[in-house]
Amino acid sequence: MEKNNYQGALQHPLGSGFSASSTATEVIKGIDLTGMIAIVTGGNAGIGLETTKVLAAAGATVIVPARDIEKARKNLQDITNVEIETMDLGKPETIDAFADKFLASGRPLHILINNAGIMWVPLQRDSRGFESQLSTNYFGQFHLVARLWPALKNANGARVVNVSSLGHHMAPFNFEDPNFQHREYQTLIGYGQSKTASNLFALELDNRAKAHQVRAYSLHPGSIAGTELARDADMELFKQMGFFDETGNIRPDILASLKNIPQGAATSVWAATSPLLNNIGGVYCEDTDIAELIPEDPAIQTVAKPHQSGVMEYSLDENSAKKLWNLTEEMTGIKFNLN
Repeated sequence: MEKNNYQGALQHPLGSGFSASSTATEVIKGIDLTGMIAIVTGGNAGIGLETTKVLAAAGATVIVPARDIEKARKNLQDITNVEIETMDLGKPETIDAFADKFLASGRPLHILINNAGIMWVPLQRDSRGFESQLSTNYFGQFHLVARLWPALKNANGARVVNVSSLGHHMAPFNFEDPNFQHREYQTLIGYGQSKTASNLFALELDNRAKAHQVRAYSLHPGSIAGTELARDADMELFKQMGFFDETGNIRPDILASLKNIPQGAATSVWAATSPLLNNIGGVYCEDTDIAELIPEDPAIQTVAKPHQSGVMEYSLDENSAKKLWNLTEEMTGIKFNLN
């Protein structure tokens, strides 16, 4: 019986042969995806666009669901083997419409990369009253995977990759008040909670899905220069995170650690395709390898400057993962039956 990663039991680097500076093209070298179907949410900008390019170049048919179709067409116009569809992870009805159309095609789904997300936004709520970062970064992922499950199962070997973040260090999941109805909203706490949820989801999904040859992973892509993700953030947030000093200058160690977009897409591509992960799942990855585990510190209950690397034990906790799965089904009304 294969082991699971509850409490980070499998969080040990494998010695992948790659590093923080490896690019997505380097990671996928020698891997043939001809005949495979991949879906990359947010696959028309930033590291998602690079992920789409690399998977398509390796032979996969890549489907990119996007909020802005015209922008997606413009950004993807020179890439072959790409299909563009409409979807907004913050709008459940669009997830259903996208999934219905894909399932109607009868195709299996070999790779699902949950790349799209939002970051550090003011308090906003979706149509259900859910806080927007949690809605987009986690509930949307859960909804999409649940709806696409028949196609994942029919692939006879599939991977689900959740692009999480080092930001999960900033907050565990708050089961008492996930949508900030009774506590003061702090955007970094909301973001951190949503990414912790994404990690817990990958952990529990892998444990439930591996019997059907579907494996799941979460990851930190790195701190990336040149993406749109932090477009809503102000300088005070970057200072609070420890990225900038009090005079508004980026800290030298942070500057030195920034990745370019091809490097930022590498861990997503590695998690989606590496043979080293054929018999292991539910792990959190970074720098194109499995990350080290950071033992839980119960004192971390508010925004803290994140460690430079590693995964927090609370985001790999078995009880939290199961509790979150049940809570998600209850809150969203989506019953995710893997049979």
